[in-house]
Amino acid sequence: MYTRAVLSKIRTEFWITFGQYMKPVANAQGRRTNWSNYKTGVKDIYFRMRAERNHAAIAIELSHADLEMQELVLDQFSELKKILEGCMNEEWIWRLHTENEMGQPISKIESVLEGVNVLDSNDWPSIISFLKPRIIALDDFWDQVKPGFEDF
Repeated sequence: MYTRAVLSKIRTEFWITFGQYMKPVANAQGRRTNWSNYKTGVKDIYFRMRAERNHAAIAIELSHADLEMQELVLDQFSELKKILEGCMNEEWIWRLHTENEMGQPISKIESVLEGVNVLDSNDWPSIISFLKPRIIALDDFWDQVKPGFEDF
């Protein structure tokens, strides 16, 4: 068993390592970006990366308090599904009205890598190799479609 402080330290070290690995990578507009804390620039739409004890995941999370608005925005993303899948070169999982770790209702589109553990530094290359191309592709997708979401 790890103490809470040790868990926090290991996770922090992972995200620092990921950030250093991604630092030289420019975004779709050729600018430097904080990949670990990616800002979409649109309220209630987030790109989240997670590295946990049994999986890693990357997701587009919709956190509008109004569930009908969440559904509307998810529908807007579904209209762009072909573009998303073209950028990602894979299908993602679509979830309407699920909950985040704080029990708040969200909807999300995600990709998950099972069987990796952020607490095991030997898994870090696999986690980074999973997250890196997907956040870069997600940035490329967002660069193409963001104007359609700015009025929500």
